[in-house]
Amino acid sequence: MDLRDQLKNMFPDHEEQDFEMPQEIFVQKDPLICKFEKKGRHGKPVTLVEGFEGSADDLKNISKKIKTTLGIGGSEKDGVIIIQGDNRDRIMKILQDMGYKTKRVGG
Repeated sequence: MDLRDQLKNMFPDHEEQDFEMPQEIFVQKDPLICKFEKKGRHGKPVTLVEGFEGSADDLKNISKKIKTTLGIGGSEKDGVIIIQGDNRDRIMKILQDMGYKTKRVGG
């Protein structure tokens, strides 16, 4: 006799119901930081998007959306999205349309 049978004997009037766990919706707490950088990249300008708190798959999806919308190259490493060129304003507009708060850092 397993636990379920024992409980049925103890509570014969109880009807068993299915229970579904509610889905947690991810909410970004801090704004994403968009900054421009040339240092350590042989003078090549890049835009960095830092501060993402979600999963690696979500980070890849955001990176892909930015790259395909702007038609430029980039990558994602260690929770940072790296986009070629100085495109802070355009990237911030895309992120805001996706529902993220953004913050511009640097000149």
